[in-house]
Amino acid sequence: MYRDPAQWTQIQERAFKEGISQRQICRETGISRKVVAKMLASPCPSRPAIRQWKRPRLGSFVASIERLLGENESLLPATRLTKQAIYERICQEGFAGSYSTVCDFIRTRSLRTTSRRGLTKRLPISLPLTQTKVSLLSVLPIQPPVDSAKKPAMSREVQRAVAWAWMHDVLQGSIAVHAMESELPDFPELAKLLDLVVTERLSIRNKALTVLAHRRGIPATWVRQFLHISKQTHLNYRRTFSQGGLDGLFAQRISRTRKFDDEAIKQAVFSTLHEPPSTYGINRTTWKMQDLSQVLREHGYPASKDVIHRIVHDAGYRWRKARVVLTSKDPDYKGKLERIHSILANLQEDEAFFSIDEFGPFAIKMQGGRVLTAPDEQPTVPQWQQSKGCLIMTAALELSRNQVTHFYSEKKNTDEMIRMLERLLQQYGHLRKFYLSWDAASWHIAKKLESYIRDHNDRVAEIGGPIVETAPLPSGAQFLNVIESVFSGMARAIIHHSNYESVEAATHAINRHFADRNAEFETNPRRAGKKIWGQEREQPAFAAGNNCKDPHYR
Repeated sequence: MYRDPAQWTQIQERAFKEGISQRQICRETGISRKVVAKMLASPCPSRPAIRQWKRPRLGSFVASIERLLGENESLLPATRLTKQAIYERICQEGFAGSYSTVCDFIRTRSLRTTSRRGLTKRLPISLPLTQTKVSLLSVLPIQPPVDSAKKPAMSREVQRAVAWAWMHDVLQGSIAVHAMESELPDFPELAKLLDLVVTERLSIRNKALTVLAHRRGIPATWVRQFLHISKQTHLNYRRTFSQGGLDGLFAQRISRTRKFDDEAIKQAVFSTLHEPPSTYGINRTTWKMQDLSQVLREHGYPASKDVIHRIVHDAGYRWRKARVVLTSKDPDYKGKLERIHSILANLQEDEAFFSIDEFGPFAIKMQGGRVLTAPDEQPTVPQWQQSKGCLIMTAALELSRNQVTHFYSEKKNTDEMIRMLERLLQQYGHLRKFYLSWDAASWHIAKKLESYIRDHNDRVAEIGGPIVETAPLPSGAQFLNVIESVFSGMARAIIHHSNYESVEAATHAINRHFADRNAEFETNPRRAGKKIWGQEREQPAFAAGNNCKDPHYR
């Protein structure tokens, strides 16, 4: 069964042309994976060894068979006796052997050379060829003589068998390079092609062997049958080699009809992605590749999961978890924000803009945080602890100079805001004007604070000092308060993973942190904040390939 040429060819076509896996072929045919691998590695089934004819089986009936075969040669092909007819004739004469015995004798006799050149040596065609067979191939012509009046020196079947044997030996690497150079002279690419035939994958082997067989003069039909390739493929291999040599023959070819470059499919993928799956009857809130591929196929845009992944990846999409962000319900959100941007855009050297807020209250106790740990070590923090004290810090950040002014409070109220204003007037008394920006907490917009600022501005002409104006942030827009990021950095640096012994130790660490920070920015000036200055890394504008702003935006 495994040497059946029809089954051999069918299995190779299913594997190489239809792309069926070896495992699937084994399940369908019941043949082991080892045998299927041998079928795919060899272009044709190796012929079984011809049974050696033993004269005692036929005995005196050999002469009868020779006589009948001789009579066949003088008859027309349509009237010649078949093997079955010859077997029946000798059975009538008393032969008691099997039909296969007669067939083996006739096959052996037909393989004897009847060349009129005097070559009477038997030509076995079982593969592989030996060096003697290769040398014999160089003597025997592959194609019959042009003169049709003369009979060919070899039958076409024998010529085909010799050609297949030569190609088989080339695939197996049984022919040395120096032996091939004598047969194919003036062929500089010979050594490279022979190496590719033996070492590379099937597609490259087929290309190299096609070129070698064509150079050897083997008919294209025999080459195509041996390699199981189409006529057009054979012509393409030869034409590509003649035009571009080895580089052109083995150059990587990119299909002109790649689906992931098709603009219609891209548009279909993105338009479907921007719609919920429930629109198409899928009970999910997010897309799966399998569902997306099915929906596209139903709407006339067939695309596999790999094609969809390539389109989505090339467009810059990534899987990300949604973040809960602060949002503002202030009806005058745009107006307040535009005023702050206008102030900062026109801020002069003798003016200052302060971002003010409070940090805390927070307890002085063992705090959790990120810490470098050894293998199999898990840091822990007790859930219930005895607090050593409590702190509230009020601070103001000057945006253009990046300096922090802070002190500690017992409560959050309007008196602490007035205290901060007095501290800033004393520290920045040489300026002409400064602006105070804070969130919409009740003690930031109290009438008492507004009255204090108004009285101060009325006395500026008499006592001197800067004029104070307020630039409140929209309600619910804490993300625009720049000092929040300063508090976050301070907490990561000296609050997280801490265990201060007392309030004094904690305040000492905080004071030192801000002193070092102010000194750093005095030496290396840099403005604080980018979002509040209107300098985001990327504007929040929608684009098909940019669904999460800048990939590095956090």
